[in-house]
Amino acid sequence: MFRRPLIHWLAVGLLILGCAAGSGPIAWGQEPQEITRKLKSKIAPLYPELARRMNITGVVKVQITVDKTGVIKNTKLVGGHPILANAAMDAVRKWRYESGSEETTGVVEFHFDPNQ
Repeated sequence: MFRRPLIHWLAVGLLILGCAAGSGPIAWGQEPQEITRKLKSKIAPLYPELARRMNITGVVKVQITVDKTGVIKNTKLVGGHPILANAAMDAVRKWRYESGSEETTGVVEFHFDPNQ
């Protein structure tokens, strides 16, 4: 029988509970190429404390849908480490764009590195 280390179960538990984000270094999101509207308000995600302790780095890609008023209507994880994903998705939901004539969809990349 394969036994997983305690840190694995701790990470899974925190991810399920949504408690992975803490204070500390932040990651920066790059504005998606497909969205031509001007970004009015951008919140950087906090680097999750658990990810920092486990030295987890990487890129998280989130597909976003911006409604006509500039509010993020929908988010979908496209790729990235699950421990980093919650922080990226929580931050991008707070972004605001200028109003437009129709909904817009694009992909945002967040680069997480505790050394930055």
